[in-house]
Amino acid sequence: MLKEFKEFAVKGNIVDLAIGVVIGAAFGKIVTSFTNDILMPPIGLLLGKVDFSNLFINLSSTDYATLAEAQKAGVPTINYGLFLNNVLDFLIIAFSIFLVVRQINKLRFKKEEAPAVATTKECPHCLETIPIKASRCGHCTSVLHEEQAS
Repeated sequence: MLKEFKEFAVKGNIVDLAIGVVIGAAFGKIVTSFTNDILMPPIGLLLGKVDFSNLFINLSSTDYATLAEAQKAGVPTINYGLFLNNVLDFLIIAFSIFLVVRQINKLRFKKEEAPAVATTKECPHCLETIPIKASRCGHCTSVLHEEQAS
């Protein structure tokens, strides 16, 4: 892990990182909206018309019907419904990033694992490097036999 971090720090481009942060923030807003506006209402409906964003523990002696009323009155509350929404946001974002990184790693390792095709060979007479298709050495002008060319 330390080696990977060193490679990232040395080879990383700060502009790429900045772009990633901006896109990540926008992606986070989309996921938050997806969680709060699309995913949680049906789950709340299935669980008996529960509004997760309105689930809280009132730490005062006065009762409040909604979290907004309690917050407006300045009452201390434990907002576990909002916490559940944020945990779900995190899980969705983490899973999405995992899928993207996994795909990038597959593409990167597939590219690195491709076998290299030899384009040069060594002259058996002078041991200089020459093109693989050469029939004569460009250094010592020796004639190369066909079986040496392969």
